[in-house]
Amino acid sequence: FLETLKEIDDVYEKYKKEDDSNQKKRLQQHLQRALINSQELGDEKIQIVTQMLELVENRARQMELHSQCFQDPAESERVSDKAKIDASQPERSSKSAKKKKRSKAKQERETSPVEFAIDPNEPTYCLCNQVSYGEMIGCDNEQCPIEWFHFSCVSLTYKPKGKWYCPKCRGDNEKTMDKSTEKTKKDRRSR
Repeated sequence: FLETLKEIDDVYEKYKKEDDSNQKKRLQQHLQRALINSQELGDEKIQIVTQMLELVENRARQMELHSQCFQDPAESERVSDKAKIDASQPERSSKSAKKKKRSKAKQERETSPVEFAIDPNEPTYCLCNQVSYGEMIGCDNEQCPIEWFHFSCVSLTYKPKGKWYCPKCRGDNEKTMDKSTEKTKKDRRSR
């Protein structure tokens, strides 16, 4: 990452000193590629930090559940009795049961926001109309009424390259925006 930043600085210094317009264009393109590369590296870092945060949050939830078992012995006995009953029943297909458990756990991780003390004045986002949590993506339509969306609510697992438009702005086609929002964007350009 530091190499990319140094490259940006070096190319920019050359660009400021250059008089030839053709060479300036080449340096400008080189600078643009380096800036895109630095943005991609930054996005990767953000994704790694988000994954680490999710792991820490999951571990905190697990520890909280374990501490509740230690604090309430009657509850832990009920949980162990239920586990014994479940273990005594034969499984139809252990592979499908494990797969179902994994997918259910993954779905719960993705859809359930972490329980924090929520400020009533905090703004809400996304199609789900909830506060900001987890990884989010912004709609590239400047006229989008919602702006920010949770990855899980718009079925994303990572940030796509290039521009991204929310389901409301793009309409039925994933690659284009809804015609009504495109018109307002064209109207803005013509002013």
